[in-house]
Amino acid sequence: MDPVLIGLTVFVILGSLAALEMKSLLSAVIAIGVVGLGLSIVFLLLGAPDIAITQVVVEVIVVTVLIRAAARVPEETPTLRASRARTFAGAGVALIAVGLLAAAFQTLPAFGSQRFAPALWYLENAPDLTGATNVVTAILLDFRAYDTLGEATVILTAVVGALAVLRRPERPKEGSHV
Repeated sequence: MDPVLIGLTVFVILGSLAALEMKSLLSAVIAIGVVGLGLSIVFLLLGAPDIAITQVVVEVIVVTVLIRAAARVPEETPTLRASRARTFAGAGVALIAVGLLAAAFQTLPAFGSQRFAPALWYLENAPDLTGATNVVTAILLDFRAYDTLGEATVILTAVVGALAVLRRPERPKEGSHV
């Protein structure tokens, strides 16, 4: 596996753990934003630019909304402190999950190896069946149109939600009674 991907994956995991340990809510939100940026770079390096772009767009919207929400929270909010037993139990569960994920990743085929017969079918038949000269466009618009529509709907909903949260409340005009 590529050392850059391993380094970025470790960065994302450590950034997530750091966000969990931060005392300031605003600092934790910023750390999560940096983690999302690292994750989008991982997607880009893995050859999925569409997912990377979606990750960046959603990350910007989510971080903006969370920063806006964190700014409204008073600085001295009571925090829950977990007991040592809970901390060790959580760490144990996390280690087991990491072990299971590592074992699952070992069963995957080598990165870049040819593994899916449907991909070859799409490459060979998409231009004839759809009339499109670009195979990616043929797959997105003809074979996966509902999925693409769903992704666009999710992004649109996120944007509308962010606009609803970030809009300024209308102040009453002077002399009017509300």
